[in-house]
Amino acid sequence: MALGGFMTTGSVTFDTTLHSTTGNGLLLEADGVAKAFHGVPALRNGHLKLRPGSVHALCGGNGAGKSTFLNIVMGLLRRDEGSIKIKGEVVDFRSASEALDHGIAIITQELSPVLEMTVAENIYLGREPKRLGAFIDFALLETQAQKLLDDIGFPIRANARMSNLSLAETQLVEIAKALSFDADIVIMDEPTSAIGEHEAHILFAAIDRLKHRGSGIIYVSHKLSEIFEIADEFTVFRDGNYIVSGSMKETTRKELVTHIVGREVKVVEKERPNAGAPILLEVRNLSRESEFKDISISVAAGEVFGIYGLLGSGRTEFLEAVYGMETPTSGEVMLAGRPVPRGKPRESIKMGMAMVSEDRKDSGLVLSSSIAHNITLSALSLMAVSGFVKQQKEREVVEEMIRSQRIKTSSSELAVENLSGGNQQKVVFARCLTTNPRLLICDEPTRGIDEGSKQEIYAFLRDFAAKGHGVLVVSSEAPEILQVSDRIAIFKAGTLVDVIDGHGATQQMIMELAS
Repeated sequence: MALGGFMTTGSVTFDTTLHSTTGNGLLLEADGVAKAFHGVPALRNGHLKLRPGSVHALCGGNGAGKSTFLNIVMGLLRRDEGSIKIKGEVVDFRSASEALDHGIAIITQELSPVLEMTVAENIYLGREPKRLGAFIDFALLETQAQKLLDDIGFPIRANARMSNLSLAETQLVEIAKALSFDADIVIMDEPTSAIGEHEAHILFAAIDRLKHRGSGIIYVSHKLSEIFEIADEFTVFRDGNYIVSGSMKETTRKELVTHIVGREVKVVEKERPNAGAPILLEVRNLSRESEFKDISISVAAGEVFGIYGLLGSGRTEFLEAVYGMETPTSGEVMLAGRPVPRGKPRESIKMGMAMVSEDRKDSGLVLSSSIAHNITLSALSLMAVSGFVKQQKEREVVEEMIRSQRIKTSSSELAVENLSGGNQQKVVFARCLTTNPRLLICDEPTRGIDEGSKQEIYAFLRDFAAKGHGVLVVSSEAPEILQVSDRIAIFKAGTLVDVIDGHGATQQMIMELAS
């Protein structure tokens, strides 16, 4: 895949000429698209027009109907009403393969790699080069995949097994897979939710070349800074309804957020913690072989301490070692002056730590279980007498957490998988609070959730710290880490570059230190 040329991937070649359109010149035109599940509308009036050579941002909060709409366009769901035209032709895809045949590719928010296969096998699954018409040419397959990854600029080996990759690296493989198709329309549903800003800008460069080739991109992201950087036009869905479309040049961030949320969102302001507050967390010379080395930080009571770094900087691995999910090779962690046992998260919880993991759906929640079960999962022993859980106490805790965290649900017995992303994350926070933590460790706490829910989580973190607790937070979004943090540690290649005052830092400052 030579991005300068434009794109070549062995048997797949992307030419540099504009893709032909018919009729009104639109690549895609959707009007009145509707879908209900068991009589409950998920989408009532999907409407979008995609022009060749443009990026069209599809905006909306969690539960707005965006994913339902995209799944219908891609043939993963059948619409109940409305029409979809591709280059002027009315279509009704019954499968994703039909959509691919019509030049539509998608990067989905929910990753579904085949873990026991290699990166190359995942990228070209079902499209493998053959020898003698029957046998997969694995050498050529790996060569093609490595060239694709190298030309995009993704630091991944084609022969690596998917099960050994991080969440961010898995996301990059999904992006590479979608870009390997010769697509007129590329749907990108939260493509940067698990990757850092450096990798995101590599993706943006590829998007720019797709635009110049004449392709159209439907781009979904809760990161508004990305939308304003790369999008030409926008459409907003809210509560399953089409709200408005327009030019990105003719709107402001405040206006767009108001359209998305349906009201003006108050941005959370931070105040400086009390000077001279006691140290709650102290990390001394913590190291883990090949991941990070000699990291020393401290978090005071009442402080939100941020960690910022690019992909591969050791941020997540450091958090996991502090919490006890991974065992460090050297160094020590002290909580309120007491040593935290290495590699024993249960002991960390007993001492007053709680952790919000990077991937709530994989390690943070039991999706098929109820809200109530997920909230109390970490604290059942605290509600038990002689080994039996006191159900009344459990109900009281669940009701209080749903109220205090503003979890939107009709019942505490509803399965968590039926909640929006923002409400799922609130359940994760509620579960952490049931153990009465003094230190809250958060890895990408707002990944994949909308602006309104983000501000609610920022307010929660500030309020938690204001009660004399501590927060240690990692985020790959520079605006986010700047908004919530009192101090910011900059990580680079597994080392601590600097710790700076979060009240006077700028995005340019922290990005330059991290790169």
